[in-house]
Amino acid sequence: MVTQMIRFLSWAAALTFAASPAFAQEKGANAEAGQLLYNNSCRTCHTLRQGDNRLGPNLNRIIGRKAGALPDYGYSSSMKNADLVWDKATLDRFIANPDQVIPGHNMKPYGGITSAEDRATIIAYLEASGGN
Repeated sequence: MVTQMIRFLSWAAALTFAASPAFAQEKGANAEAGQLLYNNSCRTCHTLRQGDNRLGPNLNRIIGRKAGALPDYGYSSSMKNADLVWDKATLDRFIANPDQVIPGHNMKPYGGITSAEDRATIIAYLEASGGN
C-alpha cells in the first residue's frame, strides 16, 4: 500500500511539473495575443497609463470605472451621460459594437471587433495590464 502511494505521488508530481511549462507557455501566448490585439485595435487612441490621455481616454483601471468619468478628458455628451459602469460584459458589448451601446460616442471610425474570442482576449489583457 505504501509503495502504491509513493508511485501515485511520484506520478502526480511528474505530471504537474510536465504540465507547468505548457501552462506557462499558454498563459504567455495569451498575454502576447492580448497585447497584439490591443496594439492593433486600441493603442492608436488609448494607453493603459493613468493620466496619459490621447485621442481617447486612458484605459487604466477601466474595469469598474463609470463611463465618461475621467475629469481630465473631454468625453462626448453621450459618453458622459451613459449611465453604465465598465465591467467585462459591457466592455465586450462596446468593443463589439460601440454604436449599439452608446450612440453618439466619439470613437469614429472604429466600428467594433466581431470576434468574441478576440474581444475576450483584449479584455483579459486590459484586466491583467492595469485595466482593472
